[in-house]
Amino acid sequence: MIDHAQVARQNDIDFRESLRIIFRVAGYFRYFKARMAAKIGFITFENLIRLLILPWPMKIIIDHAILGEQIDAEASGFPSYLAPAVLLLRGMSATEIMLWMLALGVFTVAFMGMTLNRTAGGTEGGAFSSAATGAVRTASAELASGHDMATQTEQAVNLSTTGMGGLLGILEFKINLRLSQSIGHVLRTQLANRILSLPMSKLDDQRIGDSTYRVMYDSTSAVWIFHEVTLSIYSSLLLLGMAIGIMLTSYGSAPLVIVVGLSVAPLTFLLSIPAAPLVRRVSAASRTSGSATTSNIEEGMSNILAIQSLGTNEQESRRFSNASAESFKRYRFLALARALMGIGGLLAFLIGQISFFVLMSGHVIEGTYTAGDYFVVLYYYFVISAVSFSFGFLYGDMQSHVAGMARVFHLLDTPAETSTDGTELADIKHGLVMEDVGLTYPDGRVALQNINLNVGIGDIIALVGPTGAGKTTLAYLVPALLQATAGKVSIDGVDLKTVSVDSLRRQVSYVFQETQLFSDSILENIRYGNKAANLEDVKAVARTAGAHDFIMELPQGYDTNLGTVTSKLSVGQKQRISIARGLLRDSKILILDEPTSALDPETEAYLVDALHEAAKNKLVIVIAHRLSTITHADRIYFIEGGEIRESGHHDELMALPDGHYRRFVSLQAGTA
Repeated sequence: MIDHAQVARQNDIDFRESLRIIFRVAGYFRYFKARMAAKIGFITFENLIRLLILPWPMKIIIDHAILGEQIDAEASGFPSYLAPAVLLLRGMSATEIMLWMLALGVFTVAFMGMTLNRTAGGTEGGAFSSAATGAVRTASAELASGHDMATQTEQAVNLSTTGMGGLLGILEFKINLRLSQSIGHVLRTQLANRILSLPMSKLDDQRIGDSTYRVMYDSTSAVWIFHEVTLSIYSSLLLLGMAIGIMLTSYGSAPLVIVVGLSVAPLTFLLSIPAAPLVRRVSAASRTSGSATTSNIEEGMSNILAIQSLGTNEQESRRFSNASAESFKRYRFLALARALMGIGGLLAFLIGQISFFVLMSGHVIEGTYTAGDYFVVLYYYFVISAVSFSFGFLYGDMQSHVAGMARVFHLLDTPAETSTDGTELADIKHGLVMEDVGLTYPDGRVALQNINLNVGIGDIIALVGPTGAGKTTLAYLVPALLQATAGKVSIDGVDLKTVSVDSLRRQVSYVFQETQLFSDSILENIRYGNKAANLEDVKAVARTAGAHDFIMELPQGYDTNLGTVTSKLSVGQKQRISIARGLLRDSKILILDEPTSALDPETEAYLVDALHEAAKNKLVIVIAHRLSTITHADRIYFIEGGEIRESGHHDELMALPDGHYRRFVSLQAGTA
């Protein structure tokens, strides 16, 4: 079970760390300068139209069409930039004025999707703009989502909004959607690359389901922060500055309206901020529970044969049900925390609205403003108060997304293999030397100690010993899948710690005990490490590995996709494909981990002969238990307890009366 109290403590991010995460996300915007510039240009244009033009037709309709007041020669009551247009309406009847307003409305709807009866300006962005839903009507699209963290965040990567409709709105919408998806794509790709480059010791500790959750769901928090930090703040500051400027120039006698609108920000912040840390902690717990559910189903699918053979279907179903229920429960806690924070913010917003109505009603009754002025001032007040509300709500609302990005950056900051650092390893000509090598895991377990060996190109060596002796761990040191913590591992006299990992692994082929096949054709699986190989090359190594005959019996031969038939292939068949892939690589060192464990005697004998042929220009390292494979090695290293106990040819080791290897062989033969 997950210790959610511990998760909460680990994710208790302070204010400074939250800002650091937000600014780090903002750093990704440099990859999309052109699209960012285009989006900001659209926001600027639509907000200029919304603030400078949209409120005033309502004043014209109320004062001069409905109430019948005449437009004077100076168009008083209107901004100077609108006076020439308003004067064109002077002397017109109410019907004519309404027809002109209708024509203007049709044009703005068709071209920009804006209506003349909007009561306020607005903001761009995700939750930031939704905090002021009364302030703007935006077009938006996103994937359907449920009441859980995974679907709530998955749809964010396809989030797109626009403050306009019409022809311009379609163009802006497309640019915004590309921006959202591009940011999500970059982060997902970086995170996936980092996972693939983690050291083996770290990968063993990293659950697959949790890694998948971070790549697919946590990374989308960047899209929300992108909308809220960059687009929303720019749009809001532009709206706020314009609205205050117009209010001061056109309605300077009502400064209290501006003060009331601005006071919503600190009031909202004070009433909502106490719930912000709670939102961050429960969001982290919700994401952790979600990743545990993902890990649970991944483990179940990976071990389906064991589950079915042991008859534990009901037990596994119960385990997943408990994990899923816990995930939904944690999301309900998050929804409650968000609601508590929202209540405080809405209370501040309502206090501001009530104060405005009291102030403006008095001005209209006293005759300071006309009825039309009331609606114009109301429009600008809502711009100021909605933006202020959003600013006050911003920090608290972003805590859920900060928690998600903290999980992403934690994994991105995990040290990866320095694959390109170091000197380029020249073509291997001599061999491998280990001098007093040891390996101790971070938890203190000693895996290897006092390892000394010297082997060269043209040798076939066998690593032999009981299960858990350290054979595979030793083999992992050769391609630097693990790094020795003591002693020195060198190739051709060059310390591997100073060598570029990429240049080393290009010359080492490793065939793992557990077959690693991809959802692709058999042809592409075999030439996965050597894309330059042609079909004849592939067939040659497949024959050597004893795979050619059964491949040709498949309906599509070498074009058979393993994603559809892998489960129908035997373990031995999969192993042969894996061996063929290792043989095809043009490498100087070939490592085979239990290569013959699933092969029949005839195929094994054929493979052993092939290894002797391959060893003419390679160093072949075989990890094996079967005597038929071991006895053909040029040198056998018997490993036990992480140490090399004996080394020599089969006959030499068998000649030792109390030898470890002799006892091992006797146990296999049943003569001990």
